[in-house]
Formats: sequence, structure tokens, C-alpha cells
Amino acid sequence: MIQDIGENIFRNEFALHRAPAASDRVIVYRSGEMACAVENNTIAFPQVCELPEKYSDKLIYLFEVEGEGFFLLLTGEETVPELPEKYSFGSIRKIRSTDPVPQKYLFAGFTAHHLAEWYLSSRFCGRCGGENVRDENERAMLCPKCGKKVYPRIDPAVIVGVVSGDKLLITSYRTGFAHNALVAGFTEIGESLEATVSREVMEETGIKVKNIRYYKSQPWGIAANILAGFFCEAEGESAIHMDENELKYAEWLGREEIVLQPYDHSLTNEMMKLFKNIGRGVLDR
Repeated sequence: MIQDIGENIFRNEFALHRAPAASDRVIVYRSGEMACAVENNTIAFPQVCELPEKYSDKLIYLFEVEGEGFFLLLTGEETVPELPEKYSFGSIRKIRSTDPVPQKYLFAGFTAHHLAEWYLSSRFCGRCGGENVRDENERAMLCPKCGKKVYPRIDPAVIVGVVSGDKLLITSYRTGFAHNALVAGFTEIGESLEATVSREVMEETGIKVKNIRYYKSQPWGIAANILAGFFCEAEGESAIHMDENELKYAEWLGREEIVLQPYDHSLTNEMMKLFKNIGRGVLDR
């Protein structure tokens, strides 16, 4: 998955006043897009030394990946810094579609996108309308006027592998992502993750489930999510009654019939691949 880049490589400790080194990387972010170079499927983000010096005091420290610091530079159409020609702007979804390496940089792009959108949407206080500032002690935006703090928004959601006999429930979204997927959805107010699993499967496919087993989680910065993966069994009648507003198709497929996603980035793809390899043994993990 996208975050599987090795133990102790990603460090996200807060450091408001960390000074950038010349070789540190900068996510130059403009209107939902970031500057990067992708050549022969190799991705690179600008280094601090490649930016005009006047932007150095505008850099926001984000995190560290394998010893490299990553900083954010938020720009508008009129304030984009001059960069070497090899860098161009693209959305994180477009960058992902090139299946670039090294994966640590793609993960950095996902996470930087998450934080950039949070900084942009948290400029003003939702309680009193005052202009927020960055907190001195933690990753939060603080309203000097009323004292309200806003932390990065992380939306919980579930990915569900539903098993019936020797088959897995495979879906495809009606819009957006075009490849095979699993049942998925956001956790609602007052709901446990397990309750989300039961509700989403019922809403999207009309199937009751049992034997819900947690598998693994994944941060998904593209949509500001934390995804929790579960496997479960269909209970009783396994006829599919698909929500046509949400899904293009929903089918029970055997191991040999499952077509995986083209990129090995997602929890969904890992779960489909696991079932393809070991079948209903996924329920015993």
C-alpha cells in the first residue's frame, strides 16, 4: 500500500520553527495541484535550493520521509515561484495515475495534499469568523479572537471484503474511479466501525453480514480519510440488490475471476489480492 515504505521512515512530529535545509523538498501547491517532475515514472519534488530565496520564510514544515524534510508553499495564480522547467503542476490523482517511484515520494504527495487542503480551508474561524494563525505548540490553527483550535480533519471510512462461499463481492463506482473496488463508505455520527460495515453493505448491495473481522488500516490523503479494512461473511440470502445511484455493478466473483487495480497503492487492492491468493481464508486472519 501507499504507506508501506518501511518502519520509522515517516516522521510527522510537529516542528513549527524547523529551518529548511537546501536539499529538503517543497510541495509548491496551487489550486489543488502541486509542482513535480515525473520522468520515466520517477517522481521528484522541488528542493529548497531550487526556489527563489524570497520564499524561504513562507515555507510550512510538514513532515520527514527517510531523513528528507518536506515543506509546503501555498501559492496563488499570481504568486507562483519560478521553478526549473522540468517541474509542472498536476493533481495528486493525475500524479498517482503515472504509478511513479519512489513510493515514498508518492506517499509524501498524498499526505501533503491532505495538509495543504486543510491549511487552505482553515484560514478563518468557524465559530466567530476571526482569522486563524498557526498554533505554536501543535499542528493546529488557532483563532486569537475566541481561542478555538482546529486540527487537521481526518474522516473515518471502511473498506469491506464481503465473502460468500468461495466468492468475493466486487463492485465498481458509478462515477469517478473506473477500476474494481469493494464496498466502502464513511462512518456516520454515533456509529462504530463495525456498524458502518453492516450499514454500508446493506445500503449498497442489500446483503446482511456477519463474522466481521478487522484487517488493516490506511491513511488516504487524497480524500483526507483514514480507511479501516474489514472482511465479513454474507448472512443468509446473498442475492445482490444494488444501489444504482452509487454503483455501476456489484458481482460475486471467484478468485480466478477477480481483476485487480492497475496500481498497488490501495488497501482495497491489497484486500482483493489477498482473497485472490487465499480465498475465504481471509476470514481467519
